[in-house]
Amino acid sequence: MYSDKNLSDLKEGERCTITSVKPSPISERLKELGFTAGTSVVCRCRSFSGDPAAYYVKGTVIALRKEDAAAISVDF
Repeated sequence: MYSDKNLSDLKEGERCTITSVKPSPISERLKELGFTAGTSVVCRCRSFSGDPAAYYVKGTVIALRKEDAAAISVDF
């Protein structure tokens, strides 16, 4: 089940919980990096243009493009 909110909606400093990862060209890689259902994520910072953004997940900071972050459904 996909929520109407996704990781790309997060603002700097906000925390969320991942509910699912939608099928996409990199969905398997996202899961390997720790973006799995039930995982807590914090938006650490965004570039000046807003894309990409850095997310803290499972002890690591990972930068994602907006289109890739949009494939991750979250609950605030």
